[in-house]
Amino acid sequence: MSKETLNIIEYTIALVNEFAKRYGLSEEDSFQYIDKYNGMELINQCYEIMHTLSFSDSVEGMASYCRRNGGAL
Repeated sequence: MSKETLNIIEYTIALVNEFAKRYGLSEEDSFQYIDKYNGMELINQCYEIMHTLSFSDSVEGMASYCRRNGGAL
């Protein structure tokens, strides 16, 4: 596994955990919500930008993206 792939995986785990904390979800529920509303697609497409932002900004951006795709948080 490449270093870049490992970085993306680690970042995704951390973002899912921060999202869970922000919205009072379990880590599993957080992942399922993000996945259901295409948030993994956002990470795949925008990782290069997202990982330079604070987790607070990334969580807010993720929540906004998910809302645009039908999410309610």
